[in-house]
Amino acid sequence: MKSLKLRTPEEIAKARAAGHLIAEVLAMLKPHVVPGVTTEELDAICHDYIVNTLKCIPSNVGYHGFPKTACISPNHVVCHGIPSKDKTLKKGDIVNVDVTLTKDGWFGDSSRMFIVGEASVLARRLVMTTYEALRAGIRQVRPGATLGDVGHAIQKVAHSAGFSVVREYGGHGIGDVYHDEPHVNHFGRPGEGLKLQEGMIFTIEPMINAGGAAIRELNDGWTVVTRDKSLSAQWEHMVAVTKDGFEILTPWPDGLGDYPAID
Repeated sequence: MKSLKLRTPEEIAKARAAGHLIAEVLAMLKPHVVPGVTTEELDAICHDYIVNTLKCIPSNVGYHGFPKTACISPNHVVCHGIPSKDKTLKKGDIVNVDVTLTKDGWFGDSSRMFIVGEASVLARRLVMTTYEALRAGIRQVRPGATLGDVGHAIQKVAHSAGFSVVREYGGHGIGDVYHDEPHVNHFGRPGEGLKLQEGMIFTIEPMINAGGAAIRELNDGWTVVTRDKSLSAQWEHMVAVTKDGFEILTPWPDGLGDYPAID
């Protein structure tokens, strides 16, 4: 494994600036996620805001050949959904928007779930449980804790609700590199894995399925779906390990709404 980067306060400030901006993009998008909008229209809104309002770089465009600004993943799409003019959101859909920007060479990366109109009880429960799993994982973060502690906390919340955790994808180190060490599993055993140290920055981004954990990739080489076509949800924050705990680098500027604070 590459040596892990422990960031200085000045470097964390740069990551924080990028993180706050990407959180602003997702908050800005919220009123646009309505029945009848296409995922391509949402992508164009993100692109315009990142480039023209924030004067930043949309990091996903061309990344390993990805064609768009945002990954937009509705319903049974787990991650990496490619925005399309042919995909129109309808009432009752749940959708994850995952977007990244670069400011002064530093990456901000976050994702949020949106509920389009009124969703089913199962869909709402999945979205909230996935948020609670994210929250439980983040609350484990402090010097001396392990990535196994983080993964176990996430897994416990998901399994207690009767849901499953996608194992093929995880969080990642981030900073002046988009995807860096460490890899952050969303499952694990307490006390196992990498020991956390002050100055680490990484994402926590659990993908939780209402049905089985099995997934498959579509022929476009990007879109990942649940094998059993059950619903999937994901939330993502960037987190820095502080002297006595954590700092969320992508806090929501529009408030928490129905979601509990992570503290």
